[in-house]
Amino acid sequence: MMNFLKISISKTRLLIVYTSICFLILSSFGYAWGFYGHRKINEMAVYCLPGEMINLFKKNIEYISQHAVDPDKRRYATPFEAVRHYIDIDHWGDNPFEDVPRNYAEAVTKYGICYLVNGVDSTILDFDQSLESKSFQERKKFIINNWLPQRYEEMPIYLCDSLIKYFDFKSNQCSQFLFEDVFSTFGILPYELESQQRKLTDAFLNKDAEKIIRVATDIGHYIADAHVPLHTTENYNGQMTNQDGIHAFWESRLPELFADSEYDFFVGQADYVLDKKSFFWNIVEESNRNLQKVLDVEMKIRNEYDQDKQYCYEERLDATIRLECSEYAKEYHELLGGMVEDRMRGSIKSIADCWYTAWVDAGQPDFDKVEIISEEDEIVNKAFDLGKIFGRKH
Repeated sequence: MMNFLKISISKTRLLIVYTSICFLILSSFGYAWGFYGHRKINEMAVYCLPGEMINLFKKNIEYISQHAVDPDKRRYATPFEAVRHYIDIDHWGDNPFEDVPRNYAEAVTKYGICYLVNGVDSTILDFDQSLESKSFQERKKFIINNWLPQRYEEMPIYLCDSLIKYFDFKSNQCSQFLFEDVFSTFGILPYELESQQRKLTDAFLNKDAEKIIRVATDIGHYIADAHVPLHTTENYNGQMTNQDGIHAFWESRLPELFADSEYDFFVGQADYVLDKKSFFWNIVEESNRNLQKVLDVEMKIRNEYDQDKQYCYEERLDATIRLECSEYAKEYHELLGGMVEDRMRGSIKSIADCWYTAWVDAGQPDFDKVEIISEEDEIVNKAFDLGKIFGRKH
């Protein structure tokens, strides 16, 4: 366990400056909820926990709130992070919530492409895509046994001899076998939430306080992302409807202007989640139902306001920042009818529910003596400071 963190006055001032700079950077790039929003959501979720849990989380509330943006920082350190923050569910047809399998291996199997390579030639393997078919089930076994363990490689290459049992081909028909994961490119958010929930439960089972706080902080970020309508669509920044910039407008600018003065963040005590998979998918589906209103209302005011009344310039930390004007933002906020507050409140409650559920599933372990988690991830911080992001910005 790590030592308690002692911060001098000078270091505290540096932290405040760094926090302000990060807020500007994250908001301008349009991260979900911005720096302020993610911090506030994670912080308020702590107050929903029952007394038996509060000791561990309350003593680490500074870490839980300050590090709420760590998953966004990791997008600068690894190319495999970005897809965890969204799912472009509308990419998968007119009825995606019915058509997309809710089991990750099945989704990857259904939409993936298999290539047989023989010399300079390659052939795509067709198969019956119905989930009950024998060919689908065999391919799913391959995904689970071979692809998933290597999924963080760009495109794993396999020797054909070892894969004959999964596919209807002879070894002399190919020298190598490649699998292209088409599905994950368009986001894996609800599947990541299930994975994070299992990690958190395991951390509670092991009474690993440090891991509990780290995973709880991370899952808080991903759950908050799932509550953002623009994290459920290919049109994530309005780029497909001539509404560029709507991402940061909805989830960063509006909370910055109105959350502290108008929102009620007290959402009651955490509840146990029985069906985790349905819980996470319901969050995404509800967010997606709000999407059209997010776009339509913004288009309405965009067409009604003169351009010089839409954007203003503000001085922050000796820098001039272009932002939506306060009156323009207020009009958008009011026409949305409380949507942003509702999604933030939903984030807080859902995070607390998941923390509480993991604790219950682990047998409600007790934490009498708790140290404060304080260590920074230097590798991630250095990558973030370099400013080169992997994947899309939103």
